[in-house]
Amino acid sequence: MLKMERKTFCSRLCTVLFFTSCVSGNYPKAQNVSWLSINFKTLLMWDPKPSNYSYTVEYSVIGQIREWNQHCIRTMETECDLSNVLTDLKATYSADVLSEPLHRVNSDLTEFPHTSSEGFTPYQDTLIGRPEFKIEVSKDKRKITLYVEDPPIALFNKQNKLKTMRDVFADELQYKVTFGKATSTGKKTKISASSEIELDRRDIEPGVSYCFNVQAYIPSRSTDKQLGELSQRQCSPGANKSFFEEFGIGVIAGFILLVITIVVVAIVVTVVCCQRTRRASTSGKEGVPLRSV
Repeated sequence: MLKMERKTFCSRLCTVLFFTSCVSGNYPKAQNVSWLSINFKTLLMWDPKPSNYSYTVEYSVIGQIREWNQHCIRTMETECDLSNVLTDLKATYSADVLSEPLHRVNSDLTEFPHTSSEGFTPYQDTLIGRPEFKIEVSKDKRKITLYVEDPPIALFNKQNKLKTMRDVFADELQYKVTFGKATSTGKKTKISASSEIELDRRDIEPGVSYCFNVQAYIPSRSTDKQLGELSQRQCSPGANKSFFEEFGIGVIAGFILLVITIVVVAIVVTVVCCQRTRRASTSGKEGVPLRSV
């Protein structure tokens, strides 16, 4: 009887141990592992949100030894900021997202389920965000100058100041300007290697208001990654217009006609009201009997 009980206990213990091993080996793999990078702010992202397990991110230049980011070890998040560790901007990186036990939970597995990313080269793949710019119109209205601010990036120089796109791309960074008259749907484009973009009589008509969009342009990249995000639309002031130019003859004529119509209607209504009042007054006098002498 005692041998039987020991055998049952050992059987149950083995079952429990076997069940635990199966659980530790069934962590879901990360899915949709992808890079999201804007102005060299680079995130590795994936799904799904973990419940009873965690994720660890390993990364490296392709072909070199894997490294870890201290903020992305056994984490419950589904993204990892690798901006500060991808220091060689022209190198191609890859990353693995491992599914592991929760923090301080042991496992007898020697290799955990993992999903690898595609290769990522910051210099070629980061999206360049929308630039800011200012518009200046010359006094004679014959020239418009756009002053573009090179977008800052998520990297610091030796003076601990944010670098700009110009610091990274130098002469490779150009700007594409899309513009047209404020009153028209027609568009023109102009490419400039400088952050100071001048448009003269070859591009614009003097005294006319134009609207502009600006975006970074890097011709050395693959075609689908040459252009950055489009800036917000800004318009230059036009020349001061006369009253007739501002509103147009048709609008002014319509307004005058409306005023005349209102005046005529007001006169007609006034005349009719006066006539009715007089009639009422006359009728009242005729109905009063004469006093006897």
